[in-house]
Amino acid sequence: MSNNAWAVEVDRLVKRFGKFVAVDHITFQVRRGEIFGFLGPNGAGKSTAIRILCGLLQPSEGLARVGGIDVSKDPETIRRNIGYMSQKFSLYDDLTVEENIEFFGGVYGVPEEQLAARRDHVLEMAGLTEQHAMMTRLLPGGWKQRLALGCAILHEPPILFLDEPTSGVDPIARREFWELIYRLSAAGHTVFVTTHYMEEAEYCHRLALMYRGKIIALGAPAELKRSAAKPTMEEVFVSMIEEEERRGA
Repeated sequence: MSNNAWAVEVDRLVKRFGKFVAVDHITFQVRRGEIFGFLGPNGAGKSTAIRILCGLLQPSEGLARVGGIDVSKDPETIRRNIGYMSQKFSLYDDLTVEENIEFFGGVYGVPEEQLAARRDHVLEMAGLTEQHAMMTRLLPGGWKQRLALGCAILHEPPILFLDEPTSGVDPIARREFWELIYRLSAAGHTVFVTTHYMEEAEYCHRLALMYRGKIIALGAPAELKRSAAKPTMEEVFVSMIEEEERRGA
């Protein structure tokens, strides 16, 4: 299954918590430089799958490789070589914008001689240069979001995992955040993002529709709409769920 073109490779991956199957035999690949999305309602298994790929959870069955590394065998190396932004902002409210960047630079092991340049790059990318001395708790949600993304890429990881990164922010902030994602993809980063916003699915190069731990459809947004003969992703998703429930009935 391994291929140098793949940033992420997953084959029949399963995660059980007792008798509950959170991730149910999913298989997919993500190309290098691709924006790949997991779309699905809360409880679909998206975050559990992301945590496995980030080396934070051990799979129950199956195989997963990130950057060619087996997540079961070497999760520590994976954690050092990816960027991860969780559902909740992992920032410290009692630090300034600049202090948060410097703190995460230390966490990610950015060499001291490179930290100043990386910090300035993140501030510019996030549009927060003038707010560098502001306490993080005073930032609007959209700005916190951009800062959290900046902290996740301080060590210039080739692969980024963004778990519901735009949850709870307004539509304008979401669009601005996706502009940053496109810039990162254009620079060669692979971006893996989970979302339950239908309109965000349109921004992905490819996406997997998840429901009850399973991938029920996989492809480019335009392909999925054509195959389901539906004009919107919301209609595609509803029709796929209805079909899945008919098969399981």
